[in-house]
Amino acid sequence: MAITVETLDKLERRITLSLAADVLKNEVDARLKKLARTTKADGFRPGKVPLNVVAQRYGYSVQYEVINDKVGQAFAEAAQQAQLRVAGQPRISEKEGEPTDGQLQFDAVFEVYPEVSIADLSGAEIERVTAEVNDAAIDRTIDILRKQRRTFAQRPAAEGAVDGDRVTIDFEGKIDGVPFEGGKAEGFQFLVGEGQMLEAFEKAVRGMKTGDSKTFPLAFPEDYHGKDVAGKEADFLVTVKKVEQQNLPELTEDFVKSLGLADGAVESLRADVKRNLEREVKFRVAARNKAAAMEALLKLVDFDLPQSLVAAEGDRLLEGARADLKARGIPDADKAPIPAEMFKPQAERRVRLGLTVAELVKANNLQAKPEQLQAHIQELAQSYEQPAQVVAWYMSDRQRMAEVEAVVIEGNVADFVLSKAKVTDKVMGFEELMGQQAAA
Repeated sequence: MAITVETLDKLERRITLSLAADVLKNEVDARLKKLARTTKADGFRPGKVPLNVVAQRYGYSVQYEVINDKVGQAFAEAAQQAQLRVAGQPRISEKEGEPTDGQLQFDAVFEVYPEVSIADLSGAEIERVTAEVNDAAIDRTIDILRKQRRTFAQRPAAEGAVDGDRVTIDFEGKIDGVPFEGGKAEGFQFLVGEGQMLEAFEKAVRGMKTGDSKTFPLAFPEDYHGKDVAGKEADFLVTVKKVEQQNLPELTEDFVKSLGLADGAVESLRADVKRNLEREVKFRVAARNKAAAMEALLKLVDFDLPQSLVAAEGDRLLEGARADLKARGIPDADKAPIPAEMFKPQAERRVRLGLTVAELVKANNLQAKPEQLQAHIQELAQSYEQPAQVVAWYMSDRQRMAEVEAVVIEGNVADFVLSKAKVTDKVMGFEELMGQQAAA
């Protein structure tokens, strides 16, 4: 039987499905009889409940279940016969009126996947970055390791606070003479010169001695996270209760051994740090170049999106946002009034990119190869103390392997795009690549 597919809108289609009423009735009766074998009811032995009682209690739900199953099966067969690539779930509704020739009629409204056409990749312009780990980066990382193990001792009373010192202060801030929420604390500690406070605050405390007090103005940035004070100027009164100077451990054999390097040699420490940094740099460079390739790829496509897929992706993003709020300890995160519309642009971008990537993968055989998956997992595992256990952890779970496969495929696509596009190479400094984390 030929299937008639109506076009309702860009990607929206409709198919009318016909199901024999007697077939549905027979299936409902069969399921009710099967259900009667285990149904319990007052006044009847198990399995002896009359069929009309079972039908009265469960008839509607069984009929609903049967119609869903049969209509779903009929839709799948019709879509396959019509060679349709269905996006999302169909919306199925029964046509009103009595059965025609013993047939019940159902309308299935659904969307199909768009035809994805990608413009010539040679027209894309992409900046590809490279970066190297130099001695300065290694020195900085070792300094961070030393700071993580530093101790503090009280600074002499005659000496003021300098960068690296830990100060304990009382403070109170006022705007137009009025205290504001979060503007007061006692026994508050922070490290001078390490970006834990606004620069103007640190500048005021720098040089103060134990027992000193000072009043100073502070202008909050326009983009300050505290919306009530952003862009406003406050007056702060600060009293220093204690100033402690830091003591960094020396690069001794014992210090190196405490980091897990058995020979205790500084050269071994530097080599280990370099390996770790090179691995991190490799991942960051790949991620940056992949993002650039994907951005260029999006500029080469223009097609309609199945709104069912956009809505589903928006729901995932919304759930992810709620999970993030919950992880941060926000009460009633699952009920937070987060408008779904705020995720629509991101959802549209992700769906468009996903369809584009899928088209490139299919057309150019860019699927992940087993050896690529193994190599990626091995590389991920090298940053852990027991790599073999990490490899086994990935290999034992399909979901984790699917995530690895997605990353590898994206890498294959990025490499393919970069091989075809007009590429400008740029050497990026280590500090610029690592961003704020390098300055931690």
